[in-house]
Amino acid sequence: MNPVWIQIVLIVAIVAIGAVFMRRTGADSHLAIRRLLYGVFVVVAVLSILFPQWLTWLANLIGVGRGTDLLLYALVVMFLAFVYTQYRRNVTQQRKLTQLARKLALLEAEQHEDDSTSNRA
Repeated sequence: MNPVWIQIVLIVAIVAIGAVFMRRTGADSHLAIRRLLYGVFVVVAVLSILFPQWLTWLANLIGVGRGTDLLLYALVVMFLAFVYTQYRRNVTQQRKLTQLARKLALLEAEQHEDDSTSNRA
């Protein structure tokens, strides 16, 4: 059985997902860096699908037994980096939300105070 069809499916899927991630979706402070990294990821993924032996060669060069092991280790590192960045983003959003809620509470309290003083007069 010829594995070419699975390579075609994988390459199309990676390019399609990469295109979705690389499209412009609003203001982002690190958009250019992310686009470059997505582009590099897509190129490396396509090359590893077309030439799986180069991943094994790279793994042996680094001192890892197999290319699949190297890929697994890289994915674990990327996952941990993703979890850390999501954690930092969540902390920042929670801090901003807390500040916004405090400002809103102060504004409503001032408005309520103004309404109560104007009713007395």
